[in-house]
Amino acid sequence: MSFNPLSNDSLIRRLRLNQLLVFERVLETRSVMRAANEMSLTQPAVTKIIQELEACLQGELFQRSNRGVSPTELGLLLGRRVKSLMAELRYMTDELNEFRLGTSGHVIVGTLISASARLLPRTIATLKGRAPGVLVTVREGTPTQQFPALATGDLDLVVGRLPERELPIATAFPLKHVPLFEESLCAVVGRGYGPSAQSVAHLGDLCGFPWILPTPDSPSRLAAEHLFRAAGLPLPADVVESLSLLTNIGLLLETPSVALMPRLAAQQFVETGLLRILDLPETGRFGTVGYSVRSLKEPSAACRTFVECLQEVARADSLSEPPLP
Repeated sequence: MSFNPLSNDSLIRRLRLNQLLVFERVLETRSVMRAANEMSLTQPAVTKIIQELEACLQGELFQRSNRGVSPTELGLLLGRRVKSLMAELRYMTDELNEFRLGTSGHVIVGTLISASARLLPRTIATLKGRAPGVLVTVREGTPTQQFPALATGDLDLVVGRLPERELPIATAFPLKHVPLFEESLCAVVGRGYGPSAQSVAHLGDLCGFPWILPTPDSPSRLAAEHLFRAAGLPLPADVVESLSLLTNIGLLLETPSVALMPRLAAQQFVETGLLRILDLPETGRFGTVGYSVRSLKEPSAACRTFVECLQEVARADSLSEPPLP
């Protein structure tokens, strides 16, 4: 089969923005029906738009089956570019609204466990007090999920523990990592723990208990493993690996488990009576908490306002944190 070369002019004349919007929804949902429902279109209308786009690009974008659709190589290639294009469209919409209406916009924030309990909620509260018209969307995940999404424009920034410079993930994408403060690590228990927290003098006293540790693909797992190595102890035998804050809190409330958490994140739950911090001499440095943005793209005005609030809250939190042991 022969193909006619594409050109910028031919694509501009033949492509319609609505086609790309529909394609992006089908790619994201992996379903023509769900994409049609989300966009208030009929299923035949979505199918026709995809077929028109395939004719324009001279190739299939999706493979159809009873379970939905999956992208072809051409679909994946187009998807990478469309994600960036949709991000640019979102930035343009935000800037136009800011120019015409004042403070508004949309900030999509990726969060890691070190920021999701205290730093991020306080930042959002500060932002909403200052600019209630800004829509904030929060997405949780690991660095291996968040940083690629940030690089393509699916996220505006990622807040949490910054990766060490020697780790490949730190330099795999054109991102700028901005430190905010140094965070310490602490061991925590909930009401399911049972024994008195004062009876624990060393990390070794907890080896017989179930533990909740970060997943192996998380940089915070390295901090946990270093803690046990420095104490001359193996990793616990009874372990649940989880980065889900809600799951971890639930386990601590229902089981005699011990977890390692960033101290500021844990303090939020200590103040409400849900958790207790165990005063262990072995606990220490967790890492640097900060935010990451694209290094080659100027953030939107709404994102800059969010960063200002983030820095303000981080300064207040770092002043209230006790010094590292």
